[in-house]
Amino acid sequence: MSYRWPERLWIVRHGESAGNVARDAATAAGLPVIDIVERDVDVPLSAAGERQSEALGRWFAAMPEGTRPNVVLSSPYLRARHTASIIEAVGGIEPASRTHADERLREKEFGIMDRLTRVGIEQRHPDQAAMRARLGKFYYRPPGGESWCDVILRLRSAFDTISLHHSGPDARVLIVAHQVIVLCARYLLEGMTELQILAIDAAADVANCGVTAYSINPDVGRGCHPAGASAASECRDLLSLL
Repeated sequence: MSYRWPERLWIVRHGESAGNVARDAATAAGLPVIDIVERDVDVPLSAAGERQSEALGRWFAAMPEGTRPNVVLSSPYLRARHTASIIEAVGGIEPASRTHADERLREKEFGIMDRLTRVGIEQRHPDQAAMRARLGKFYYRPPGGESWCDVILRLRSAFDTISLHHSGPDARVLIVAHQVIVLCARYLLEGMTELQILAIDAAADVANCGVTAYSINPDVGRGCHPAGASAASECRDLLSLL
């Protein structure tokens, strides 16, 4: 069968950002607005996020030569690019590898809900809060923003690119992106349902610099593609969650 996937695939959430810190502070204080002056695109890592990224880079660097990532795909957002650059700086990727920014891996767009806490959404947009509660976050699209389905649509395209350009027994791909990207990627690669992925989301946040890793299962075959619903069962066997 044709080899249509990288040998290894790691999907990583960026290190803790200044936005994560500000969101937690606003939520704890019951404030309606998250105190962030930058565009979401430009929110930097916190000092803790830099340390997390260094630790993750050292974890990759400790892998034997020929097993570390040799293709790095990053969200264009600053916090993801910085995470990827730190991993590279401490030797976490193979020499001569490059990081490619891919806008399809960007954070979910929040539209009019940007920088608002749950309290802020309920206060300023009660009709939208009610609609979100009725539809659920998987299908709800805030005005000017995206639903999880919208994110999944662009991820299908991104995985097509990985299958086309970064597949084979010597391809080892690292994706550095955001919480919703990690979850929506799992939805696709593991053939999950809406209820399954939302249950994982409800259980806990994806850890900053947390790693979701997949490898090819040679006992099943090498021709799987996650974009088609008919291939979902085969994908669950082919891509073994570590």
